[in-house]
Amino acid sequence: MLAIEYTLESDVAVIAMDDGKANAMNPDMIAAVNEGLDRAEKEAGAVLLMGRNGVFCGGFDLNIIRSGDVKAQVEMTTAGAHLALRFYGFPKPVVIAATGHAIALGGFLLLAADHRIGITGDFNVGLNEVAIGMSLPPFALMLARARLDNRFLTGSALNASIYTHEQAVNAGFLDEVVSPAELCAQAMQKAETLASLDPGAFSQVKQDLRGADIQSVLVQMGR
Repeated sequence: MLAIEYTLESDVAVIAMDDGKANAMNPDMIAAVNEGLDRAEKEAGAVLLMGRNGVFCGGFDLNIIRSGDVKAQVEMTTAGAHLALRFYGFPKPVVIAATGHAIALGGFLLLAADHRIGITGDFNVGLNEVAIGMSLPPFALMLARARLDNRFLTGSALNASIYTHEQAVNAGFLDEVVSPAELCAQAMQKAETLASLDPGAFSQVKQDLRGADIQSVLVQMGR
């Protein structure tokens, strides 16, 4: 089963993640999403990232996290950090359709996108790293500080608070919430609208807003 499906609809590159489970960000999924971004950078005006019904992304692959293989753990988490930073600095608009739960790295991908649409229902969004004994690396701290509402920063990053999609709008993880039936159409409409912006101006302003923070994190990571 392919980790992602890539389609080009009008001027929007749709990257749909579906591993049949939690859409865990393991090396295969990370590589597949990066391949989609490579294509999108050449042929699309905007990117729409989405998950499968009920799950957007459950974070890093816990099988690798718990394996005891330090090399594999470092390689996976480093690749995931670079992917989040790539989304944050991607020269074209990035819209996320949060099709369900978005936990840990799934939450950070939301923070890295330009517009995030969630859905009504019993779905969770949040950063659970502290709850499972993990600290937040530089890329995660930067995204949390940059995108979360200050009133929710301690609760989200330090206290591992988990939110419904409706609550996640106030926290800063999402921009709007629609019904599941409306999600795909609403996300595509937003992506098409952003794709119509002047591409040079969009890329330049995005770089001006975020480039210095991205470079600072890359330096801390040793690139």
